[in-house]
Amino acid sequence: MKIRNLVDLYAILPEDEKIIVDVLRQIIIETLPDYCKEKISYNVPFFYGNKGICIIWPSTVPRGGIKKGVLLGFWYGCKLNDSDHFLSHGTNKQIFYKIYQMPEEIDDKPIKKLLKEAIKLDRGFKKVS
Repeated sequence: MKIRNLVDLYAILPEDEKIIVDVLRQIIIETLPDYCKEKISYNVPFFYGNKGICIIWPSTVPRGGIKKGVLLGFWYGCKLNDSDHFLSHGTNKQIFYKIYQMPEEIDDKPIKKLLKEAIKLDRGFKKVS
């Protein structure tokens, strides 16, 4: 399976995952500064600035490591000051994440707080050309 754009992605997702992905994308897009971009990478929405910032991985897309729901992963979660203990860390030492089962579980406040933290961190990385 090769997903090239959001249309391809939304075509394979069940309705609940589609809504969660859409809500998370809107929060991220509203919060990230203009220099940050979105692309489809690993068949899922991936947001980056100088380096990776976050990724949205629906369980329908293989190799995400989750059986159900939608994962919001912070690429450098291990370096974020997650004072609210909002994120989980599994076996990956770098990517910390939150898994959503239903759209109603999404609270934009902690997500925006972590995104702002991730942006601060990203601004410290040198742009690789």
